[in-house]
Amino acid sequence: MDKVKFSVVIPAHNEEKYIGKCLRAVRSAAKYVGSDGVEMIVVANRCTDMTCKIAEHYGARVLKNDDKCIASVRNTGVREARGDIIVTIDADSLMTKFSLAEIKEKLESGRYVGGGTDPKFDRMSLGIALSALYVALNLLPVMIKNGGYLSGAMFWFYKRDFEAVGGFDETLVSLEDMDFAVRLKKHGEKRGQKYGTLKRSYVTTSARKFDEFGDWYLIKNRSLTKRIFSGKDREAADSFYYDVR
Repeated sequence: MDKVKFSVVIPAHNEEKYIGKCLRAVRSAAKYVGSDGVEMIVVANRCTDMTCKIAEHYGARVLKNDDKCIASVRNTGVREARGDIIVTIDADSLMTKFSLAEIKEKLESGRYVGGGTDPKFDRMSLGIALSALYVALNLLPVMIKNGGYLSGAMFWFYKRDFEAVGGFDETLVSLEDMDFAVRLKKHGEKRGQKYGTLKRSYVTTSARKFDEFGDWYLIKNRSLTKRIFSGKDREAADSFYYDVR
């Protein structure tokens, strides 16, 4: 691919069950941005399964980063990206087919510095619904402090703005996404731009954390959840993120 406009960065830790579906969704969305080149970058993090081979089969460029720090993994992919527009999505998530087209429309309008996307779980239960509400209530003070709702799930922005805000904070082992959203929003406000949320598109994400730990786990283990929300508790992050699978 000679000219690349979009770089889709996907962190992956033993994702053989999901990575193929994620990449197929990206390829489907690429059809709706015409001749704009779309590269897929999978950043393999301590993978011991077939993740890398599956990613290469679907045409992704595979990079390696073995840090137990998702911010570092994301930064590795973005820094190596050739596209002007960066999209980050987790390996167990699927973008919808018009996602890239809507991202292009919003960024090229000049009104948005970037933004996020609303997620939908691939299954729902009362426990998952109340857990999502519990997480939202814990993040509410941050959002109020920073002027309102900040979506995540799938981030989109120009690479130059990623560089301007210093990328994802590698001193954080969790909540690096919310921290990045806050800094990107503030960066845009200096230029009269908004932090946006895709309206026609969304992300379908797996409920695998609930499959692994139980639908009520976050509520039953509120002390652990609050430690994860601190962003810097290594033991809590390892038990819920890095040492899983």
